[in-house]
Amino acid sequence: MATLNAPENGKAVKGRTKKSAPRVDLTAMVDLMFLLTTFFMLTTSLGSLNAAEIAKPIPADEAMPYPASRTMTILLGKNNEAACYMGEMEKAEMKAISIKNMKQEINANKQLVAKTHHNNPAKHMIVIIKPTKTSKFQDFVDVLDEMKIGDIKSYSIDDDHISDREKDFMKSKGL
Repeated sequence: MATLNAPENGKAVKGRTKKSAPRVDLTAMVDLMFLLTTFFMLTTSLGSLNAAEIAKPIPADEAMPYPASRTMTILLGKNNEAACYMGEMEKAEMKAISIKNMKQEINANKQLVAKTHHNNPAKHMIVIIKPTKTSKFQDFVDVLDEMKIGDIKSYSIDDDHISDREKDFMKSKGL
């Protein structure tokens, strides 16, 4: 039992009876403290890791073509730079942009796709992310973050199929 004893500081005076020191039983207070501690430990959650789940599919023999009217391809390069284009690679106009400006480019292309397909929710933009050998992992993570922020419903990671035209453009821009 937990008790609190008050010190005796008075002396008995002639003719008066001596008062006993008050005793306070703290057992109930200790029990309450343990109950509250247990309650808060069980009801709160510790900070959980916010890891992005990335599952790369097993390569198939025959790849399905992406719809060119709503596909954006991002090629990650060096020095926080990237190249991107809309549609098919043979007909597309490639441009080099900074990773910092990726959000504006994604939003502009997303609006273009929505306008082209008359705001049909089934015809959302598809993004293909192609990290190259010269790109940094941080740039890859930043682009994945932009996919979440920009509410891109469908994106793919393809580091195996980088065409010669894409490689030539990256070399010409120093990426």
